[in-house]
Amino acid sequence: MDLMDGRKASGSPPSQDPQSDPHRPINPPDAVSTDRFELPAYISNGLIGLKVVEAPLGGGVAMLNGFVGEHPEEKIEAAARTPFPLSGDLSIDGVRMSQSPHLATATRQSHDFSSGELTTRGGFRTASARAEIEVLMFCSRRRPTLVCQEIRVTVDAACKLRLSAGLDGRGVYGREDGLLADKARLEKAEIDGALRWASHGGLAAAGLAFVTEFLGDEKAERIPDAHEQLLESAYEFDAEPGRTYRLRQITSVVSDGEHHQPELQAARLAAMARRDGFDALRQENRDEWAELWKSRVRLVGAEPRWQALADAAWYYLNASTHSSALASTSIFGLAAWPDYHYYYGHVMWDIETFVVPPVTLLQPHAAVALLNYRYAHRKGARANAALFGRRGLQYPWESGRSTGHEAAPLPGSASWREDHVSLDVAHAFAVYSDLTGDERFRREKAAPVLAGVADWLVSRARRTQRGFEIPRAMGVAERKEPSDNPAFVNLSAKVVLREAVRICGDAGLPVDPAWTEIAERLVLPMDGNAVVSHDGYAPDEEKGETPDPLMGIFPLDGGLSADQAQATLELYLARADEYAGSPMLSALLGVWASWCGDRDRALQLLDAGYGQFEHGRFGQILEYRPDRSDGQPLAGPFFANIGGFALGLMLGFPGLIPDGGDPERWARRDAVLPAGWEAIEIDRIWVRGQPMRLIARHGERARLEPADGS
Repeated sequence: MDLMDGRKASGSPPSQDPQSDPHRPINPPDAVSTDRFELPAYISNGLIGLKVVEAPLGGGVAMLNGFVGEHPEEKIEAAARTPFPLSGDLSIDGVRMSQSPHLATATRQSHDFSSGELTTRGGFRTASARAEIEVLMFCSRRRPTLVCQEIRVTVDAACKLRLSAGLDGRGVYGREDGLLADKARLEKAEIDGALRWASHGGLAAAGLAFVTEFLGDEKAERIPDAHEQLLESAYEFDAEPGRTYRLRQITSVVSDGEHHQPELQAARLAAMARRDGFDALRQENRDEWAELWKSRVRLVGAEPRWQALADAAWYYLNASTHSSALASTSIFGLAAWPDYHYYYGHVMWDIETFVVPPVTLLQPHAAVALLNYRYAHRKGARANAALFGRRGLQYPWESGRSTGHEAAPLPGSASWREDHVSLDVAHAFAVYSDLTGDERFRREKAAPVLAGVADWLVSRARRTQRGFEIPRAMGVAERKEPSDNPAFVNLSAKVVLREAVRICGDAGLPVDPAWTEIAERLVLPMDGNAVVSHDGYAPDEEKGETPDPLMGIFPLDGGLSADQAQATLELYLARADEYAGSPMLSALLGVWASWCGDRDRALQLLDAGYGQFEHGRFGQILEYRPDRSDGQPLAGPFFANIGGFALGLMLGFPGLIPDGGDPERWARRDAVLPAGWEAIEIDRIWVRGQPMRLIARHGERARLEPADGS
């Protein structure tokens, strides 16, 4: 199969008509070598994530969902790298490419969003010959422990050529904890090699096993090699000019959270993949992606740039979540790079707030995997509450993937006051229940989590003459000092308590009368009709422009009156230009402007709050807008921003707020779309277990109707 199949549009500017092929995304322009640093390409399937450098056979960084180690400096549990599972090298007459990078020529990378495939092209010139190299990589969606690559090489002169592929642990914190390299045993196992890798500090282990296939010269024999934390298979032969040689590699990567002997299970899965063949795996992966792209959002009437941004968001969201994932995902998905691994791969509230709702509509089985991580670690949340002298479930600020315990670096000041994380988690369980209508999940998982967080709220809130208050807490803006009654915390608490009453009541579980009492009497900080960020709020205070009270309008239904909602919108949208460029809430600024009916302002703020976060190759969205980064490194793809954008497209602009009622009544107002946009259409989202079509035309109520063929 030609590696160029399906890639014809990847090098073109994003000008495709979204209606011409409604389920085919606009691919980003090819990336070529430059003299500046840009984020490496990111490919993933939700279980394995790879950051791939721009040079062919240059390697990169590999992350495995749930694989953790001790951070070498902070001494906390953190997501850990594994050996790179798709390494490669070549030599021409003994001159090795990895040892002679100055002989490499300009490179070009293409990223096919429709299949998750990354192709890297370049050259290597020695005194003997010049080699043209093309490397295809993908992470299998159908078989999520597998990553695959095909290396194609053509030379322009006769030479002795050596091609190799394997596993590269050089420079990775951790150690080889077992090696399967005995020839007789490998032949029996039908693999090229396998190893067990222990993370730094010995907190976890991963198994990696690989197989190779060489095509182009029947006389070439496999030469196994293991040295310096590098396990590879090499093929050496006399190359003819103009002839193409191909080396294929399939690697299985398994964590000890999935199997107690991960290297043996990886070997089994790699051997199975060898039997089935590279071409079959590639077609399976393409078929899986084709199925996912049936949920592509189409922005009718929008400039092609916005369609390209939407397609990139859809790709990264779907690529970073999978039903097989054990440990949720992080704020950068499964992407990491040495200079921005400062969230340590921890699971944080942003995932529940910004990622779970859109993923529930796109991949409900992947969304439940994100929530199952929180459900499985209720014991850790209960222990965390007890350590603060409270009852119920208090989820940690930075959740370690292996235990669900607090893993924030010392002194951990955010973990003292960022109480809203428990509310974000509980609300995500309610949102999933309402969107899917999954009664077993509602009864067995959502109700216990909501009850546990509601009980925690009873122990956290304080009865005063004003009603109930939550003292010394923190909202979205991470200020130096906590405040009383942060609006985002209290609005979220009201919503979660009401959801706990409703869902626990439906499940036949006991409902504490205190839940309703606190929900009705919890204080909201006000300035006239407007909800403000906290008691004693001053507009000129530190991060005073942060619009977290607007979360009580969308995506939360905080129960504000029309007058209160309008006053709050006007107050914070007046300062939106000051805030735009900060992480998380910037992506929703355009949505909030649309709730005021201002289409021009909605488009302008959508650009300032999301569009301008795109930087460099392949539509990656940064954490901070580059002109507002204040020296922060380039870091992305950042999933709070991406998820917020997707949340706005699927629910915010259409005016939908899901609840436990009839989906036909989720539309709270007529859709107001950014200037120039005519409609938002998605041919398939999943609602109450059924495929539904979303149609949101400007000025009309959004409609959910059965998808074609359902």
